[in-house]
Amino acid sequence: MNFPGTSGSSVAGMTGFGGLGSGTNPGMNEQEQAMVKMMQKAMESCPFKTVLSGTMGFGLGGIFGLFMASMSYDSSFTPQGKAIADLPWRQQVRTGFKDMGARSWSSAKNFGIVGALYSGTECCVEGLRAKNDLTNSVVSGCITGGILGAKAGPQAAAFGCAGFAAFSAAIDAYMRMPESE
Repeated sequence: MNFPGTSGSSVAGMTGFGGLGSGTNPGMNEQEQAMVKMMQKAMESCPFKTVLSGTMGFGLGGIFGLFMASMSYDSSFTPQGKAIADLPWRQQVRTGFKDMGARSWSSAKNFGIVGALYSGTECCVEGLRAKNDLTNSVVSGCITGGILGAKAGPQAAAFGCAGFAAFSAAIDAYMRMPESE
């Protein structure tokens, strides 16, 4: 992919997005090159990755929670459903939207916490090991699952560790599979 001010070819010292990054870039002065390097360093930092993952998880969780709340309904055969059905129409709609908002907020918080915790842990593990491999995902998944299950006791923390590590390994192994064309 070619960006304005880049050659698009891989010349020695020009790597990354179409030549942006290290080396000399035609059309960019030294100040612009320094700014690009600074932005790349910031985007590769653990705090940035953690905040970005938490924010994206929060947004995805909110959408997911809103969808799941909209699909949930109380039957008129249940006590709660009977009580809602007896309310005036406007009150039913208000109650429904209030419930959808509460569920969406709860789901958004949970997804945001999990996203930030996992991403931050994986970034730190990768930095400590100085490698980018499947082991990072397994270790990060175990730490994240253990932390999330710790409130429920040691057995829950162990199951959380094992479950999240297995899930992380499966997802990362799938993402690392070579593309078949």
